[in-house]
Amino acid sequence: MESHAEFLRRATLDEELVAAIREDYLTAPITDAEKVMIEYVVQLTKDAVKVTPEYHTRMRDAGFDDQAILQITLIASWFNYINRVADALGVGRYPA
Repeated sequence: MESHAEFLRRATLDEELVAAIREDYLTAPITDAEKVMIEYVVQLTKDAVKVTPEYHTRMRDAGFDDQAILQITLIASWFNYINRVADALGVGRYPA
């Protein structure tokens, strides 16, 4: 998560926003659509099998079309994959 926070910090230049999202995205100063998206990505990351059609309905209701849902899913899945590869290889944990 630290690398994601650092990316957001560099992209937004907003330390307070990063801290607020890290603390609790539900109370962070982000849009309702962004909260729905994060909820979806959190479930995708924790247990993708439990992503039900209701998640997709909430995403659509928040304004995301099917292409956006696909892109969000692909990006989150790619980050999950890369993080697991890095974790398995000890990237950042062991001296070079």
